[in-house]
Amino acid sequence: MKVNTTNIQKLSLIGSISLGTGVMIGAGIFVLMGQIAELVGDLFPIAFIAGAIVVGFSSYSYVKFSNAFPSSGGVVKFLDKSYGPGTTTGVFSLLMYVSMVISESLVAGTFGAYTLRLFPEDFAGYASILGIVLLVTAYIVNVLGNKVIGATATFTAIIKVVGIALLAIAGLIVSGFSDITGNYIPQNTETLPQGFAFVAALALSILAYKGFTTITNQGGDIKNPHKNLGRSIIISILICTLIYVALALAVAGGLSIPEVIAAKDYALAAAARPIFGEWGSWITIGIAIIATVSGVIASVFSSSRLLAMLSNMKQVPSLKRMGNFKNPALIFTVSLAILLTVLFDLTRIASIGAIFYLIMDIAIHWGLVRHLKKEVDFKPIIPLVAIILDVAVLTAFLYIKYLNDPLVLIVAAIGIVLIIVAERLFMISHTDDEGNMHMGMETTNNKT
Repeated sequence: MKVNTTNIQKLSLIGSISLGTGVMIGAGIFVLMGQIAELVGDLFPIAFIAGAIVVGFSSYSYVKFSNAFPSSGGVVKFLDKSYGPGTTTGVFSLLMYVSMVISESLVAGTFGAYTLRLFPEDFAGYASILGIVLLVTAYIVNVLGNKVIGATATFTAIIKVVGIALLAIAGLIVSGFSDITGNYIPQNTETLPQGFAFVAALALSILAYKGFTTITNQGGDIKNPHKNLGRSIIISILICTLIYVALALAVAGGLSIPEVIAAKDYALAAAARPIFGEWGSWITIGIAIIATVSGVIASVFSSSRLLAMLSNMKQVPSLKRMGNFKNPALIFTVSLAILLTVLFDLTRIASIGAIFYLIMDIAIHWGLVRHLKKEVDFKPIIPLVAIILDVAVLTAFLYIKYLNDPLVLIVAAIGIVLIIVAERLFMISHTDDEGNMHMGMETTNNKT
């Protein structure tokens, strides 16, 4: 009798949750906490709860998409189902791709910031160089193939998730719950209306959860995907929320808000020292290094595959034109991440990534409401609320950056305009005289 091994090889719900949580609890949490405190003061633990609520509304659309169209294409597949092949799908897919590359740059910079805590202050200016070294290492590991990546992914994910969770729990036990009064207002937001900076800070707290979107890529690898993908997303978000809030409360108990802001690029390591002593700081740095290294390797793998997918679907120019280089999508991805790491500090990298992600997220919800009412069973009010929340957070965040760091808006605007113009010109060049775009996704859709 022939044994069907297909299901045996596929991920269970628990396996999917483990991978999803490992991706979500990434290196971003090591640096975002200080940046959020810079906007909201001692309310930063509450910001993670509020961010989880916003992400909860957003996740509804991804859950419904995943249940209806489980696919390894994930977000790109959802955009294609909503808008069809063409400029719109290409632009928002590229925004997703660029936000992933920005995340790699953020994580690489975080690796540099934490690793330098092991060296004297004289080496403080070498964070970007260490970040570049990590990105080059990620390229080499990815070139070696999937086996090397797979062999380390599960092991490092366990260390990362368990390590951060234990730090959070131990920190709370030692330091206790800190008083959250909301009275401390950072200097860069003291002139703003009350509550405005808190709404803006949600753009950064959402970044800590955005890894849940990668769970949608498990469509071809999970058992019973029409149910388990959605369940995996929801459970992973709940687990991350508990860990993030506990960790934020532990940091608030170990450091004053001015100290958290001063050490914003390495806040967890700074908070560990007064709670656990020197060895606690070293352990935190060690976990941060493991998290950043594994996070960059996995993210480079995912984002380069996304770019290759877009190239194969003819949503972007063929990467084969880059010559005889092995895996040109990987080369382009790492090169772009290195450029961002060199040009911008961690705060600006995170800000640009938040802007790109929120715009793409709004497109996902609108595509579901506007184009898929007949194909997907959902309650329109929930994605509409998600759009309102995203717009409110994005507007507040853009205004704060306009006041405090307009360069972020300039760079983000230039990036969006370049993506739109380049994508439109590419689509026009691939349109025949009858106005038909001959895209790879049309072939894919006809088969499904």
